[in-house]
Amino acid sequence: MNEIFQMFCDTIKEIWQTSGMYALFSDGGWKNLIMILVSFVFMYLAIAKQFEPLLLLPIAFGMFLTNLPMINLADAMYHPELFDYVYEYAADGSVVDHYINYGRILKEGGLLDILYLGVKLGLYPPLIFLGIGTMTDFSPLIANPKSFLLGAAAQGGIFFTFIGAAVLGFSAAESGAIAIIGGADGPTAIYVSTKLLAGGDFKISTGTIALAAYTYMALVPVIQPPIMKLLTTEKERKIKMATLRNVSKTEKIIFPIAVTLIVALIVPSAAPLVGMLMLGNIIKESGVCARLVDTAQNSLMNIITIFLGVSVGATTRADKILNPEFAKVIALGVFAFGIGTASGVLFGKIMCKTSGGKVNPLIGSAGVSAVPMAARVSQKVGSQSDPTNFLLMHAMGPNVAGVIGSAVAAGVLLSIIG
Repeated sequence: MNEIFQMFCDTIKEIWQTSGMYALFSDGGWKNLIMILVSFVFMYLAIAKQFEPLLLLPIAFGMFLTNLPMINLADAMYHPELFDYVYEYAADGSVVDHYINYGRILKEGGLLDILYLGVKLGLYPPLIFLGIGTMTDFSPLIANPKSFLLGAAAQGGIFFTFIGAAVLGFSAAESGAIAIIGGADGPTAIYVSTKLLAGGDFKISTGTIALAAYTYMALVPVIQPPIMKLLTTEKERKIKMATLRNVSKTEKIIFPIAVTLIVALIVPSAAPLVGMLMLGNIIKESGVCARLVDTAQNSLMNIITIFLGVSVGATTRADKILNPEFAKVIALGVFAFGIGTASGVLFGKIMCKTSGGKVNPLIGSAGVSAVPMAARVSQKVGSQSDPTNFLLMHAMGPNVAGVIGSAVAAGVLLSIIG
């Protein structure tokens, strides 16, 4: 009888020790619990508040999945150790080559490991840009080319944040990955961080950058208005801008070709993002590829968004996120958005002065690239001062210019650091 009872107790003990609950309450399990709770917060923001739900919800659920306590790691869906670099050394001990063993990932990896290959190989962000291109109307930018200057000015948040990150002790690669948060462009942030945070022992990860980037993109309507109101006067916010001219179909077709050529010649590293953005746009503007436009806008975009979100969310393992560096990244993210917004508005004030009061400085804040949210914020703040003032189309010029600007800034960082 005692033997039967002992066997029963041993069985219960074994079941308990191989359960997720045991792992959750063992050493370090509290970190997983915190990350699971954080994932619930992001799910709430995505569903209840509709903060960037298309990407924030998959990222949050990917975070939830990767932090589920699993005593047997072989059963996990994401294995970060599979993405560790294999180093080859010369006789003198110097590194001659390093690479990721993708064959091992395909053989031993779980579901999220396989999906994450699209991020690691740099496939998802350019494909996202392809879909964005088919949904973007560059007419406001073509009608008012000066908007390019506002889009460029708003990228100041990237370069000032790069300096700030370096001052706080981050390496050049880490500083570049953090700085790109200021571009307010999630796919670009993921693309750059994946490229820069490769082949080394870094204090932050792509998941850290993505989490911060999409958090602040969702908070654009909260972060921007106070800065915009602080830097402008009531009189400036009431400025009404002249109606934009009509843009011909020929101009719309020439534009993506010209932009791709110029960017590729000046900043080749930006070509994958800008090239795919413009490919999507010329497919749309040509008017002869309706099926391709429909596929890029809907099926392809939706599939890649799910894969990108859940796989990036899977990299937010508790041991990689819960550290002092993550707090620094969050602080620098606020700084990046704030400086980017301020840079755009201040340059807008300069254009206002030089144009004799014909440019409303509020449209400069839209240059941070969060399309179309930043342009809507410009419209909202302007209409608070004058309900008859319609700035949305004028703000869309700097807004889409910011998409190009952030991609170019990404190419500059990759050229200098990568």
